[in-house]
Amino acid sequence: MQCGRYRFPLQGPGARPLVMGILNVTPDSFSDGGRFQALDTALSHAEQMIADGVDIIDIGGESTRPGSQPASLEEELRRVMPALYALRDCGKPISIDTCKPEVMREVLDAGADMINDINGFRAPGALTAVNQGESALCIMHMLHTPQTMQLAPHYDDVVTEVNDFLRARVAAAEAAGIDRKRLCVDPGFGFGKTMAHNLALLRELGALRETTGLPILAGLSRKSTIGAITGKPVQKRMAGSVAAALAAVARGAFIVRVHDVAETVDALRIWQAVEANNQG
Repeated sequence: MQCGRYRFPLQGPGARPLVMGILNVTPDSFSDGGRFQALDTALSHAEQMIADGVDIIDIGGESTRPGSQPASLEEELRRVMPALYALRDCGKPISIDTCKPEVMREVLDAGADMINDINGFRAPGALTAVNQGESALCIMHMLHTPQTMQLAPHYDDVVTEVNDFLRARVAAAEAAGIDRKRLCVDPGFGFGKTMAHNLALLRELGALRETTGLPILAGLSRKSTIGAITGKPVQKRMAGSVAAALAAVARGAFIVRVHDVAETVDALRIWQAVEANNQG
């Protein structure tokens, strides 16, 4: 997988699941809103994630929790750009979580290695904004918008419908001249899904990987499904989130997007050691 200045093997020597660490520079994200809004605390958190073994740092400047309101273009850039400038030479790929084509262009010009778009690059001009260069692109499924996505989401067959959406968006990206080696897909856990939908998608991640032929990114960290299963509030969902990350990797996820980097890295190291022993 091509990720800007970096390359990650998908199979063979050196291939392993990757941990994407979340760096929200927002006042209102569902789990850590406001904690890392100031640049010095954001950079301190990024440095800790690097020390903990993170593979990719994902900077988000706009909350997409259920019911959230979009940030203006100017505000999102004001939040994201200082952190990007400070971290682009940290030795790890920097991803920007955005659905605005204008932000995509700005951050790619400034050295971002990946664009993570919850809207699947559906905004007018989004694919044009990213079709040049070697940045990785994560295409995610979301039902409706963050403002409405959790208002009684319905599917006739959630796995089939998410698969069909992602395949169509991958085809659109390829038609725009984007090389498949730059692409990964995300079923969008929690973005217009009930707990039953999320669990069905998690069980069928292997089928999603087979039908798209692309690496899978899974973002389950601290989400409401974890809370519903464990009965824990958002700040006490670390153990459940690590378990969900392991379940995703065991079913074929290549990247897990997490808040708890150190714990997830350790868990994956144990999982990898067990798998390597089985293969031996």
